[in-house]
Amino acid sequence: MSVDYIQQGQDLTEKPHILISTPGRLADLLENTDTFNLNKIKFLVLDEADRLLTDFGDFAEQMEPIFKRIPTQRQTLLFSATMSDTFKELQRSAMTEPFFYETVSQVATVEQLEQLYMLCPYEVKDAYLVQILREFLKENKNSLIMVFSHTCKYVQILGMILKELGFSNCVLHSMTRQQLRLEAMSLFKSHQVRILVATDLASRGLDIPTCDLVINHSVPTRPQDYIHRVGRTARAGRVGRAITLVSQFDVKLIQAVEERINTVLAAVGFDLDLLVVDTKLTEYKIDEKEVSKILLQVAVARREAEIDPDVEEKLREKKIRLKRKEAMAKAKERDARRKAEAEAELSSQDTAEAS
Repeated sequence: MSVDYIQQGQDLTEKPHILISTPGRLADLLENTDTFNLNKIKFLVLDEADRLLTDFGDFAEQMEPIFKRIPTQRQTLLFSATMSDTFKELQRSAMTEPFFYETVSQVATVEQLEQLYMLCPYEVKDAYLVQILREFLKENKNSLIMVFSHTCKYVQILGMILKELGFSNCVLHSMTRQQLRLEAMSLFKSHQVRILVATDLASRGLDIPTCDLVINHSVPTRPQDYIHRVGRTARAGRVGRAITLVSQFDVKLIQAVEERINTVLAAVGFDLDLLVVDTKLTEYKIDEKEVSKILLQVAVARREAEIDPDVEEKLREKKIRLKRKEAMAKAKERDARRKAEAEAELSSQDTAEAS
């Protein structure tokens, strides 16, 4: 659960001059309450506009009821670190004399960021992650690390694996309650916990200057998500490092990333006859014997995490909430349609009687 829904509805009755919200919560309040409206909105600001307006994901659907309820005569300001095709099309067709500014750079990431990838077999990727963490934390005792993975479930599992192996960490994903999200960020920023395991939920909007390492446990399916992930380090002129774990199934994905950021990633890892990558490799020495020592330990920790009932229970709760929300939306739409039909029928009867 997030911030109290009823309290937010009551706060909006006071007609604040500035409203800051996520699209989903604002759309939900607009559709299910009548305590406020957006008729006097003069300015609409969309941060991470490429994500909010793209056809990918739920954001575009959540923005639709908001656009329907705000005045057409307004100033709209769009901000983004990356440009999607949808964003460009909007600029060409849906804006009146738009002002557009873009910082021109041949490379989509900052020069202070050292970008690497490590080749590793998919089946033992977790063990390689653990070894990277061991070596980095041994040499960098005060640094913060962000680990990104692709799903809420696997982020939860990774967090449990690392905790079982002695790595204190916090997890952050869309199924995490708001109170726990704030607690996780507080612990991470204050260096009480040095590892944050997260989905792409944490790839945008977080400013953590002292994060020195980003690890992509999974290669993003969208290259622009890679840019946002690695953008959590090397901020404000500081140096940073990003390591992406690349399995035998990720070659095309990492090539798409390289094409998008207009650079060639250096390779860091082991002397494996796993696959051939047409790029200049910079080898990063890790003792395979040390990795082999922890393979069984990591495998056992992962198996225990996968069968933990809490993981599946949280997934079930989320699905139930989504289904309940969809059912409520359909019921409301059905009631509105019936009401409109009844009013139309009544109006036609009045017209007939008058004639």
